[in-house]
Amino acid sequence: MATSEHDEQAVLDVTRELQELEKTISQRERLLKFSGPYDSGNAIITIQSGAGGADAQDWASMLERMYLRFAERRGWKTSLIDTLSFSVQGPYAYGILKSEHGVHRLVRLSPFNADAKRQTSFARVEIMPQLKETQLPEIDPKDLEIDTYRASGAGGQHVNKTSSAVRIRHIPTGLVTTSQSQRSQAQNKEAAMSMLASRIQLLLEEQHVQKVKDLRGKFQEAAFGSQIRSYVLHPYTLVKDHRTNVEDRNAQGILDGDLDAFVVQ
Repeated sequence: MATSEHDEQAVLDVTRELQELEKTISQRERLLKFSGPYDSGNAIITIQSGAGGADAQDWASMLERMYLRFAERRGWKTSLIDTLSFSVQGPYAYGILKSEHGVHRLVRLSPFNADAKRQTSFARVEIMPQLKETQLPEIDPKDLEIDTYRASGAGGQHVNKTSSAVRIRHIPTGLVTTSQSQRSQAQNKEAAMSMLASRIQLLLEEQHVQKVKDLRGKFQEAAFGSQIRSYVLHPYTLVKDHRTNVEDRNAQGILDGDLDAFVVQ
């Protein structure tokens, strides 16, 4: 009897050791997916509506809500930068979200059309790492075109009655960033500069050059239509990622932030 109990305990010990080993391997495999230089840090999400008028603008807002809900589900913090632009603070936020970068396509019955016709809309999602000051490239002030304007969104009388919003254009590349969520012009300028520097750093790495002045040509936004994912709400419901062929028929759940089937875990 004692021998039998000893054998059972030995089996339990081996089982626990195997479970711990599997857990360790799984954790290491997960970390290998986040081997990029910025994967462990925060992210900046910017959404741009494409062709389609009110439908496209509404689709961009729907995507913003989806990512805000996704961040909330994971316990991440978010901070508004500009209209349809916000930062996401959480462990591996950039590594997890960077696969969302690209054009997203929506097919539905238009709520803005009196005949309720089927409408296809596009929006571009841009995912950038929120870089630390030591990671930012040096930018020549002479290459910047800085404009100020009156903020158009919510924020109180001070924000809406003063020219506190800032738009910065990097002349050599054509990159443009804006910020209007802060109360002061100085704070908005700092936020817009940080976003611009992050975009330029990514462009440097994409073009494999060391200095900003060596960037080639004007930066071109991705063309709408080359979608990475389609969200079909009519005549059936289906969300399909065109890169991985992952499909999910719970379109409403995904639009409510349940993106686990699509993002890198």
